[in-house]
Amino acid sequence: MILSIESSCDDSAIAITDIKTKKLLFHKKISQELEHSVYGGVVPELAARLHAEALPKILEECKAYFKDLKAVSVTSTPGLAVTLVEGVTMAKAISVALGIPLISVNHLVGHIYSLFIEKETQFPLTVLLVSGGHTQVMEIKSLEQIETIAKSMDDSFGESFDKVAKMMGLGYPGGPVIEKLAKGGDRKRYNFTIPLSQSKLIAFSYSGLKNAVRLAIEKAEQKDYKDIAASFEYIATVHLIQKLKKYFKTVQPKTFAIVGGASANLYLRSQIKELLKPHNAELLLSELKYCSDNAAMIGRVSIEMYEKKIFTPMDELVISSKNKL
Repeated sequence: MILSIESSCDDSAIAITDIKTKKLLFHKKISQELEHSVYGGVVPELAARLHAEALPKILEECKAYFKDLKAVSVTSTPGLAVTLVEGVTMAKAISVALGIPLISVNHLVGHIYSLFIEKETQFPLTVLLVSGGHTQVMEIKSLEQIETIAKSMDDSFGESFDKVAKMMGLGYPGGPVIEKLAKGGDRKRYNFTIPLSQSKLIAFSYSGLKNAVRLAIEKAEQKDYKDIAASFEYIATVHLIQKLKKYFKTVQPKTFAIVGGASANLYLRSQIKELLKPHNAELLLSELKYCSDNAAMIGRVSIEMYEKKIFTPMDELVISSKNKL
């Protein structure tokens, strides 16, 4: 079995995964949403303290599995440095105490493998990753062959939802709140400009849209928020669809997936399904419970790394907040 730890942002999670069967034997996550909601976003130092409290509590429930562990894996990049160090410190301690190897996992690769929790992998694959920190399109042939095609030039898709919610005083996380509010609104009432609509670049940008929404909020009454939310969600999604259409003119999609916390947005999912119809492409989706950060996805990619003997010596395990994909 492999014990996996996730602490890249504001979710403390540990999983136990069976190497041979890929079965998830244990998974527990403690969210910090309530503590951070009063600030309208994640406070790194607070998140680190909460990880220091939560991770040992979860680990206590895993002791029965210790005798069967063959490796310990942990998210080491990208993420908040002060929260990553909590998980990495625990992983190193377990590695030393049990005499088992360390596996250092890229958080974004973990999101890709959220598609395959308790399943076999299905490559090649085109992936749209949308989360609070990242928006990018990747072509994936295998664990070792991942090519990034397009990234956000500024804010990410998920981050823009969080910031719009904060501007409306609706708390954190913003994605589910804005999605719920948008369901009762008029998507066409606010004619926000679609980012990069005239650009030939296959890239993403949400800072301009976020600013336009801010100006609309400043002039609006609270009863108008549902229309602003609906119009924002609509334009934010249209932007993604436009750029994917441009990319699909050169690369015919066969199997396409959406991963990351913001992939739980049902409007986005419906629009991607419509986009793929003319291409007869298969759409892969993670279970909703595995869209946000979790240790089960870290455990799943760890199986592949264990089988390929991709281990990290303790003195070479480097924490990084940078996106390396």
